[in-house]
Amino acid sequence: MTSPSTSPAAAPRTSPLLVLALSVVGISFAAPLIRLSDADPLVIATWRLGFSMIIVAAALLLGGGWREWRRLATREYWWAFGAGVMLAIHFWSWNASLRYTSVAASVALVNLQPVIIAIVSATWLRESPSGKQWGGIVLAVVGALVVGVADVPGGLAAIGPALVGRGESGSRALFGDLLALLGALTAAGYYLVGRRIRQHLGLWPYVALVYGAAFLACVGLSLAAGKPLAPQPPRELAIFAGLAVGPMLLGHTGMNWALGHLPAFLVNLTTLGEPIGATLLAALLPGIAEIPGPGTLVGGMLVLVGVMVAARKEVLPRRRN
Repeated sequence: MTSPSTSPAAAPRTSPLLVLALSVVGISFAAPLIRLSDADPLVIATWRLGFSMIIVAAALLLGGGWREWRRLATREYWWAFGAGVMLAIHFWSWNASLRYTSVAASVALVNLQPVIIAIVSATWLRESPSGKQWGGIVLAVVGALVVGVADVPGGLAAIGPALVGRGESGSRALFGDLLALLGALTAAGYYLVGRRIRQHLGLWPYVALVYGAAFLACVGLSLAAGKPLAPQPPRELAIFAGLAVGPMLLGHTGMNWALGHLPAFLVNLTTLGEPIGATLLAALLPGIAEIPGPGTLVGGMLVLVGVMVAARKEVLPRRRN
């Protein structure tokens, strides 16, 4: 890895926690917009990344951030490429898991990613959560689980049988569970690599490499799965552009910026707020108009409290951009 600068750097002018809050707003638009789309999830992911790359390329060229690539070692390029591939696999695997296993099982498994990141961060990045932060992580994960299964028949009790395939084809359910777990692992890897590289590389040079790799991977997956990417009607293109501006650029890019200042486990933990924001947006959008139930509200409060506990008194590592 490239050695970080030894000269002291001032604390970021913008609060990383504020950026994370705005990022959660951005990613919260993903589910409602995808709900309004008639396209295949893999096609949606490919187009949102493609539109995002147009804006990222413009920012990279205008700001001259591409010059930072000159000081990268070959292995750092591979790390960034790997992060992009993991992001693409995450987009595909979790959406695909819902076709084979229950929502309860899928949500339970994919929401393990903050725990996975916290464990790996302690050994690989030397960033160990404190006892209180572990408490916040567990509380937020439980809250996200409550939100995810609040409207599922059987509720939390449905998770165990779904995981082992009771009440449905066992092999089919197991395959869906493995896809959801793959979604959690790849998302965790995406954030962990981002935390490692973002301490040495600026935002736009980093996301250009990662989003570019994710885009190419999604194109390859779409072609392999026989999903036609074009032509698309104007309505779908508008949805794809909205996904690029909101969930991708405001959401994921904001979180990638925060990875230069905060531990990966804390940045990823805030993503558990996405179902809360998505639920509120779904209630407000005329085309969906889904009113959240008490379980969603209770789970949402647990997530918020958990994130607040984990983020309390967080020391910001020094980073210049």
